[in-house]
Amino acid sequence: MNSENFTLCEKMVSASYVRQASEARRGHEQLIRQLLEQGKCPEDGWSEGTVELFLNELAVMDSNNFLGNCGVGEREGRVASNMVARRHYRLIHGIGRSGDIAAVQPKAAGSSLLNKLTNLLVLDILKMAGVRSVKSCFVVPMATGMSLTLCFLTLRQRRPKARYIIWPRIDQKSCFKAMITAGFVPIVVENVLEGDELRTDVDAVELKICEVGAESVLCVHSTTSCFSPRVPDRLEELATLCDKYDIPHIVNNAYGVQSSKCMHLIQQGARVGRIDAFVQSLDKNFMVPVGGAVIAGFDEAFVQEISKTYPGRASASPSLDLLITLLTLGANGYKKLLSDRKEIYAFLAEELKKLASAHGERLLHTPHNPISLAMSLDGLQAGCDQAPTQLGAMLFTRQVSGARVVPLGKEQSISGHTFRGFMSHTESYPCPYLNAAAAVGICRDDVMLCIKRLDKCLKTLRKEANQSSSQLQSLKSS
Repeated sequence: MNSENFTLCEKMVSASYVRQASEARRGHEQLIRQLLEQGKCPEDGWSEGTVELFLNELAVMDSNNFLGNCGVGEREGRVASNMVARRHYRLIHGIGRSGDIAAVQPKAAGSSLLNKLTNLLVLDILKMAGVRSVKSCFVVPMATGMSLTLCFLTLRQRRPKARYIIWPRIDQKSCFKAMITAGFVPIVVENVLEGDELRTDVDAVELKICEVGAESVLCVHSTTSCFSPRVPDRLEELATLCDKYDIPHIVNNAYGVQSSKCMHLIQQGARVGRIDAFVQSLDKNFMVPVGGAVIAGFDEAFVQEISKTYPGRASASPSLDLLITLLTLGANGYKKLLSDRKEIYAFLAEELKKLASAHGERLLHTPHNPISLAMSLDGLQAGCDQAPTQLGAMLFTRQVSGARVVPLGKEQSISGHTFRGFMSHTESYPCPYLNAAAAVGICRDDVMLCIKRLDKCLKTLRKEANQSSSQLQSLKSS
C-alpha cells in the first residue's frame, strides 16, 4: 500500500481510520528504512509482522514473483510445491552467481539484497561480540568443517608450494577432515598439560615450522571454542609466530562468538600478529538450523577471495534464517542471550562442583575454557572399568543430550592418522571425565534437570559396583 492507494481507500473507509492505518504502516517502513540506511543490526528486535512484511517486499523484487514474468531459461525460480515456496518466503533464486557467492543476481534483486544485508548485520554482531577490528565477512551455506576447507583451498592459490598445515590437536573429526579434504597433510602438535588444562605447545609449533620450512606450511590452523579440559589456543603467541615466519593463520572459532573471551583472543591475536580468517558456525552461535557458517577476516580483499573460491550459486536458507533471527532478536536481544549464557556457565560450574564433591569426584580446574566444563570420573572407574562408558549410555537414554563421557585409552583412526586417547585431546589424560557445556540458549532448568539425572545415574552405578564387590567378597570367603 502506497500513499496513492491509501488515498483511494478513503472513498470507502473513514479518512481518519485510513490515516491511522497509514501511520501504522509508516512505522514498519521506518524500521526498514533505518535498516537499509545503517546496515546494522537494529538495537531492538522487530515484531514478526514487520519481519514478514520486509521479506515479502524482498520477494516481489525477484523475477520469479514478477506479475506476467515469462521465463525461458534453465533456472527461473520455479517450485513444484507451494509448501516449499512458503517455507522460503518465495525467495527461490538463492545467492551469488556461478563465479562468486557474493555477486548480485540480475534476476533476483531481492535475494541479492537479503544476502548483502545479512552479511552486514553479522559483521555488526561480530564487532559487538568483541572483534572490533574485523573488516569483512560473509555467510556461506556450509557448516564449519567445509567452510574451513574453503579457506584452505583459497590459500593454496597464494602458496602453491605449501603442503602442510600445522594444527594444535583438538579431538574433533570435522576440523581434521577439513585439512585432508583440501589436499593437505596435517602436522599434529600435541598439547601440554598445565594443571588440569591442556594448552598449546607454542615451542613445538615453532619447531615444526623450522623442521619443514615456512614455505612448505600452508597455514597454522588454531582453535578457540573446544571441550574442556582443552582450552582455547594461545592465539596471541601463535599469531606472533605466523607474523614472524610470514605464514597464514586460520582460526576455527566454531562456537566462540558467544564467548567474550574467545572473541577477545581473536581481536588480540590480530592486533599483535597475524590472523587471516576465522570461521564460526551459525547454529551453535545464533540458534538457527544446521547448515551455515560465517567466514570473517581483517583483510577485505582476502575475504572476497575466499567468497570467489566458492564454485557456483548457493542456497539462501542459512542467510534467510540468520536475517530473520537477528531482526527478531535485535542487538539488545542477542546481548542478553550472551549475558544469560555467562551467568548460567557460573551456575553450571557451581552445581557440577557440588555434585562432584558429593560423589568423591572433582570439577577439573579449567579457568581458560569459558564454555565447557569437565568433572572427573576417577572414583566411578575405580569401582568398575566400564562404569564411565555405562554412565554415558545412561545419560543418553534419560534424555540428557550433549554430555560427553570421555574414557581413557580410546583410539580413533581418521583418514589414516591414529589418535591415541581420542576425545581427550591428548594421548594420556590423567583421568576419565564427563563434559557439560553452557552454550547460548541454555537455561537454569536445563542445568537443574541435568544435575538431578546425573546424580541418579551416579548413585545407581555406585550401588551396582558395591553389590558386585560384596558378591565377590562372599565368593572369596566361601
